[in-house]
Amino acid sequence: MPTDKAAGSKPWLSHNLRVLSLVSLFQDTASELLYPILPIFLVGVLGAPVAVVGLVEGLADGAAALTKLVSGRWSDRRSRRPVVAFGYGLAAMAKVIVALAVVWPMVLVARVADRIGKGIRGAPRDALIADGTDAKHRGRAFGLHRSIDTFGAVLGPLIGLGLYEALNHHIRPVLWVAAIPALLSVSLVSLVREKPRVAASPAVRAVSPAQLSDRFWRLVVLLGAFAFVNFSDALLLIRAQHLGLGVGSVIGVYCLYNLTYALASYPAGVISDKIPRRIVVGCGLVIFALSYIGLGVISTSTWVWVLFPVYGLYTALTDGVTKAWIVDLAPAEARGRAIGVQGAVAGAGAIVAGMWAGLAWSGTGQVPLIVAGSVAAIVSAVMLTAGRSLDPPSSTDPAMQPV
Repeated sequence: MPTDKAAGSKPWLSHNLRVLSLVSLFQDTASELLYPILPIFLVGVLGAPVAVVGLVEGLADGAAALTKLVSGRWSDRRSRRPVVAFGYGLAAMAKVIVALAVVWPMVLVARVADRIGKGIRGAPRDALIADGTDAKHRGRAFGLHRSIDTFGAVLGPLIGLGLYEALNHHIRPVLWVAAIPALLSVSLVSLVREKPRVAASPAVRAVSPAQLSDRFWRLVVLLGAFAFVNFSDALLLIRAQHLGLGVGSVIGVYCLYNLTYALASYPAGVISDKIPRRIVVGCGLVIFALSYIGLGVISTSTWVWVLFPVYGLYTALTDGVTKAWIVDLAPAEARGRAIGVQGAVAGAGAIVAGMWAGLAWSGTGQVPLIVAGSVAAIVSAVMLTAGRSLDPPSSTDPAMQPV
């Protein structure tokens, strides 16, 4: 379904891409204002063990991705904008619950609700972006969205750090502030343009997950194998604390990670429009492996300031590019469900990764980091040597063009 495109030299910069990028910017500002202080809040204020942090984040990320399976299928059948709005609204409500929490199970409920909101909105939002973008510009469109979204992950922690210092290291008042950009994000969804869908077309009803291409499923299996070791970044922040960083430094190093991620996402998307996306993602997994193994073997906090920004390159090279890659391999009438299927597989991996890493943390967390980095190195080697078996059959295939 077409959306209005910007005039001038950037026809790929559609109205919906600009609006949804701003929506994501405000929501990510809210989420990331909370994210780096939430492990500290759980462990230091509510008295939860470290294993609970892994459980909370694993279940939360898993719930988000598993929800994409349902929301993706629904968004191929009905209007996408209401689904997107509901997802962002649920996330805003969850942030209020976090601020009210007096025991860690309340945070668990809120984080799961927040990530369910993310799962509900993710597939239809990404499908709306893909609908208004030609295949040859798909990487840069998703890259720009991830870049603007991630600047919220720079602003959020900086706002949180400023408030944390201004409020004499009291965490709870900071939690309440996060609701403000979250509510602004929900209000902006009303600006999204979409023609109403009253019923699924025969083509949409005909396409089932089993009919998605072999290339798509090979990619999903490969990304799924990686998902089982890709545990939450919250544990990386705890590792940074173990190495001697204080709360302010943990937030600062997390901002550096997100700044690298934000600055590199758009160039990564542009590059992936010029060379096979598997090469870009494979290089990102190499960086993941080096970062995790590095964080596992270092013994001083100085290296944290180097490895976290390097780790940001991994996310930049994989996040938006993977979305574009999934869309490349899916029929135009089944983009939502393709994104949802991949998200569901990633969600199962996130649950397992959060649980085993949290339980195996045992002090400094070196073993989970080294194991995860080693598995990522193997997956990257497979991806980089896979040849054309993971590439789209043709960029001019009509099934791959925007509807």
